[in-house]
Amino acid sequence: MKCCAALVLLTAATLTAVDYTVEGNLWWAHIQYLADDKLEGRNTGSEGYRQAVKYVAGQFESFGLKPGGVSGYEQPVKFETRTRVDADSSLALIRDGKTEPLQTGQANADATLGAGADGGSVTAPMVFVGYGLQIPEAKVDNFGGLDLHGKIAVYVNAPGPITVSPNLLSHVNTAAQRWATLKKAGAIGIATIANPRPANGGAGASGGGGFGRAGAAGGSGAGGRGGGGAAPGAMSLADPDLRESLGQKVSIALTRTGGEKFFAGSGHTYDSIIKAATANEPLPAFPLIGTLQAKTIITTSGQTEASNVVGSLPGSDPKLKDEYVIFSAHLDHLGIGRAVNGDTIYNGAMDNASGVASVLEVARLFKQTGLRPKRSIIFLTVTAEEKGELGSRYFSFHPTVPFDKIVADINLDMYLPLYSLKVLEVQGLAESTLGDQIWVAAADSGVRVQTDREPDQNRFIRSDQYSFIKRGIPSLAFKFGYEFGSPDEKTRTDWVKNIYHKPGDDLNQPVDKASAARFDRIIFDLLQRIANNPERPRWRPDSFFSRFASATDSGK
Repeated sequence: MKCCAALVLLTAATLTAVDYTVEGNLWWAHIQYLADDKLEGRNTGSEGYRQAVKYVAGQFESFGLKPGGVSGYEQPVKFETRTRVDADSSLALIRDGKTEPLQTGQANADATLGAGADGGSVTAPMVFVGYGLQIPEAKVDNFGGLDLHGKIAVYVNAPGPITVSPNLLSHVNTAAQRWATLKKAGAIGIATIANPRPANGGAGASGGGGFGRAGAAGGSGAGGRGGGGAAPGAMSLADPDLRESLGQKVSIALTRTGGEKFFAGSGHTYDSIIKAATANEPLPAFPLIGTLQAKTIITTSGQTEASNVVGSLPGSDPKLKDEYVIFSAHLDHLGIGRAVNGDTIYNGAMDNASGVASVLEVARLFKQTGLRPKRSIIFLTVTAEEKGELGSRYFSFHPTVPFDKIVADINLDMYLPLYSLKVLEVQGLAESTLGDQIWVAAADSGVRVQTDREPDQNRFIRSDQYSFIKRGIPSLAFKFGYEFGSPDEKTRTDWVKNIYHKPGDDLNQPVDKASAARFDRIIFDLLQRIANNPERPRWRPDSFFSRFASATDSGK
């Protein structure tokens, strides 16, 4: 008992002795390099991104991490950019032997063709499937018993009037899952109608650090970004087996004029469908008249390569050292883009140089303290998060360690240390036994824990941790928390409105460096607790995400 008491006192004394100002400045120094204008926003595949990779790899080496990549610390990932050739692409409706061309790529267009689909020429019947959702556990089937085989599924890109958990709703409403469901039902393409109630929103967004980044559900842009072809080109993984829109012959986003033409003669009008969807009412399912003739010409540019960076801290226990806890953050950002107040560089200081800096600082703390947990820890910075979590998806399917030995992922993406750390928002808190560990780690530092303040946004599935979750690996993600109505809430809300994904996310914004260092210490403690626990983390039996559990999660 005296020994335990002494250990508690030693831990408390160690925490008290931490100079958070000094450690905060060390954390900030990494951001000063990564978010400097010289790196030009670290766009995937750019020279600035390559410099960021070299920096992180060099820091991993200096902190004593073992190379964990394919080539030293690097795991090269190959991408291709798929570009729609508008001049050679076309759409038309065929009814009663007559062909009615549809306008694309213009201000008054009937539809926009997507670049994420397979492309080529297709002529197929169409069927309207309401909100396009099929959720057996919620007894939801928008397909209405219609045969979708070989057809184009037309749907309103909204969740509709269903009552399910935010986790379930968010998952089924992502672009990838919508297409997986429609593909399984036999559909060969999609035509989407924009959500008329976007303010309802967030649950349908997929991808991103958590603030409605992009990725309208049902869109087919490569990597899940954007609606059905919002951009003529999109980056995707070069490995076709990892492209989530595989098998999608055509992807279309309908405008109002296009919608009116699609519904002509069906007994339903576009306006009636929009009115019902705006009121969040159930929608009918029915065949549309005629067939769609689509020609989508896609060109693939030469491959681009960008690396994940992987460092390993070997475990100390002979029985557990071959199991791995992953500590991840994305290294890329948006690069150079549209000028805002004369500034064209999207530096990504908080999104997500801050998370990478914390990964580096926690690695430094392990070297400084000499602590070696029982399980091994993989320090991982991934590429192409901004393109649709592509780097983490690649790693989750091609890990540099045995997949069934990965026990958890702790992911940092834009955790926003904009004010004093009093409460920590933990995404996934109640989903797995990892939640037990963060409660204790935060309490030891005098920090309270809360669940996601905006559950309908469900940020838990909107960054790199979801690549691991979908492979069955328990995960956690974080934000600095706040109380409703507090100044901290306003600070965070203002940041999202004015700074997020803008050039203003740079080195000139006010940041609480000492609180970031305090956060790093909590994560340092959390990783040790996970790595030293004899039991592997497990999903809770009632968690929606337990369905993804594999041999990794079951301990087999």
